[in-house]
Amino acid sequence: MSTEHYFTADPATPARPAEVEFAIKGRDYRLASASGLFSAGRLDPGTTVLLKKGDLPTAATTGRLLDLGCGYGPIAVVLASEAPEAEVYAVDVNSRALDLTRANAERLELRITVGGPDDLPADVTFAQIWSNPPTHVGKAELHAILERWLPRLDPDGVAWLVINRHLGGDSLHTWLVGNGWTVERKASQKGFRVLRVTRKTG
Repeated sequence: MSTEHYFTADPATPARPAEVEFAIKGRDYRLASASGLFSAGRLDPGTTVLLKKGDLPTAATTGRLLDLGCGYGPIAVVLASEAPEAEVYAVDVNSRALDLTRANAERLELRITVGGPDDLPADVTFAQIWSNPPTHVGKAELHAILERWLPRLDPDGVAWLVINRHLGGDSLHTWLVGNGWTVERKASQKGFRVLRVTRKTG
């Protein structure tokens, strides 16, 4: 049995091509995917809830938007489609995911900057961060990911996170508040929590 996960940096297993179709806000998407990625055969339920319950950017949105843990790029392509004037970034540790996100962006003629976590200059900050973070890496690693990226929010920036309630959604909410963030549970659907995270004011 393979011990590789979707957060493996360089998957060694052969890539079996797949396609994922979904619709968000009246737009239909068909994206290339492949084995070795998270939910390679369909838009996973958590990301679906996030994209339908989070406050997506609009055509008037500018600034930098980040898809953190992009996989084959469903969040990134939705952000870039909804907010063509924004600068959309997609980050993942999985090289196969990055290749597919680039290919999907090119095919859809979307401007998305794609790279690994160390490819973005440290001074790049974001108006919005969107993520269905990898809970299966373990709580310590998940916290480390958020400790690395949430501080890169602009002062008035917002992060939208979706977490499975049975995989620590409520404890993550508590942890974020304990680490100085303002957190609102904006939706709870199909066992998933959609959290809106901002900096504390005052």
